[in-house]
Amino acid sequence: MKRSTYYLVPLAALAAPTAVYATVYLTVEQAQQQMFPGEVLRPDFRLLAPEQIAAIRKGSGESPLGRELKVWRASGGGWFIVDEVVGKHEFITFALGIDASGAVKDVEILDYREAYGGQVRDPRWRAQFAGKRAGQPLRLGGEIKNISGATLSSKHVTDGVRRLLATYAIVLAHAG
Repeated sequence: MKRSTYYLVPLAALAAPTAVYATVYLTVEQAQQQMFPGEVLRPDFRLLAPEQIAAIRKGSGESPLGRELKVWRASGGGWFIVDEVVGKHEFITFALGIDASGAVKDVEILDYREAYGGQVRDPRWRAQFAGKRAGQPLRLGGEIKNISGATLSSKHVTDGVRRLLATYAIVLAHAG
């Protein structure tokens, strides 16, 4: 009898819930105001066609996580896109601002749900994306410096920005 109690501790540890970390840094509206102050942003959501998804994958090396593109058009000609990437285990919701010329204006982390790697919110790290355009090299460890302790989050946000720049070039650049 006494011997069987030794098995309860490991079983109890397996059944214990794991801690979930979630931090909301900005709402969509706050990020829009920050990236496009004084401009009016109008929703222009789109469903990606299979051929657009294939072109995005070819152009960026990354596939969209879904068909819905959450995008707003800024009155000054820019674009505001909200998307997600997987950090290590959980989603990172981020926003990309693209100016009227097609260059990255800003990247903001809206929601971060991982226990580690939140350093991707550092403004100095995110500033590395400013001015980048579709078709330009954009790789972690190359044009974008890695953050020690946040390697997966850094890589996936970088991949997500590259994917959204390809999406801009394929879907939005010539939108009327």
